[in-house]
Amino acid sequence: MQTRRDMLSHSAKVAGLMAAAGLMPGLAHAWSKDAFDAKTLAEAVKALGGAAPVASKDVTITGPDIAENGAVVPVGASTALPGVKRLALLVEKNPSALAAVFDVTDAVDANIATRVKMGQSSNVFAVAMMADGKVLFAQKE
Repeated sequence: MQTRRDMLSHSAKVAGLMAAAGLMPGLAHAWSKDAFDAKTLAEAVKALGGAAPVASKDVTITGPDIAENGAVVPVGASTALPGVKRLALLVEKNPSALAAVFDVTDAVDANIATRVKMGQSSNVFAVAMMADGKVLFAQKE
């Protein structure tokens, strides 16, 4: 019969082994307050460490033309370009333009989807930050 103490001891050992093997998720990355305080696309990209953003047909943004509920608007961003290190979603007329940032690697498809809150109809930007320093974006109203 296994006691509670034995179970806690075994659990701690397993957690230690998983952490040593790199299987435990690390602490969440610190978020960039300046990026989330930015009011424009250029300010947010600069705060995230990117260069001047350039419009590109290689970045795709998805979302409804008119949202039924502004509190949960489904949006997505994707690109087939190699070397993407970060994808971001920005909503132009929100108090905080930056809605979401996702770090990606070449091991996964650069394709994200989430739901954002929009106070009013506005432009939404999908931004791809590349490993070579380029920043590409697509926009949808």
